[in-house]
Amino acid sequence: MDIRVRQANAGEVAAFKEQGWVRLARLVDPATVDMLRERALDHLRDRRETAGGIIDQAFGQSRDIAGRDEAFAALAVSPALAATAAAMLHDVAAVRVQVTNLLVKEPGEHGATQFHQDFPWMPMDRSAMLTVWLALADVPADMGALRFYTGSHRHGLLGRSFTADGDDQLSQHPWLGDLELSPPLDLKAGDATVHHALTVHGAPANRRAETRLSFTVTYFDAAALYTGAPYKQTDGLGLRVNEPFDHPRFPCQKP
Repeated sequence: MDIRVRQANAGEVAAFKEQGWVRLARLVDPATVDMLRERALDHLRDRRETAGGIIDQAFGQSRDIAGRDEAFAALAVSPALAATAAAMLHDVAAVRVQVTNLLVKEPGEHGATQFHQDFPWMPMDRSAMLTVWLALADVPADMGALRFYTGSHRHGLLGRSFTADGDDQLSQHPWLGDLELSPPLDLKAGDATVHHALTVHGAPANRRAETRLSFTVTYFDAAALYTGAPYKQTDGLGLRVNEPFDHPRFPCQKP
């Protein structure tokens, strides 16, 4: 399948390492993103279920979409994205796909996504992990594009969010407000942001009439070892503690 996606350049890689996040303009070309958007809409017509948890109040999702759709699978394992992820993560020779998602933020249904880190839930023994967040349609800032606390990835593991009301990272760590908050971003279809799993990030509610539509793929260091920590995605897969994630659910890509 013809998936046209570019690799991040040296300046973008350097910006990611410094900031903990970076914007990648025109990561995916227009024809490819148009095709992906139509496929996403087909899948999401069947997603009108809401579990009612804190995360579900912030956005809707169709998890592991690459396992059900060949186009999103091809994008997730593309050499360009694997090379980008490996270059951005420090001293990483290869990466694995951790999860793929279609995300929607519906006006009037979903509220703000509270500020959080991604890594505190993960059963990996190291935090070399990042997420590519691809706009499948135009996402103006007031539609709920992500915002990031620049440099927050340098402060280590700050704890879990989404366990109770009011447990966002700013409530737990008010000093984060002293860090620079990234500006509101207007993303065009095919633009993406990339953020480290330790970068504190969130998103405002969607103030537009249209649905915010995005695809995400998360990569982690292929050398990471399984800790055995309970996690819905990995429970029951037969992974061995202190061994790599050698399982078809986590395809390995070398740049």
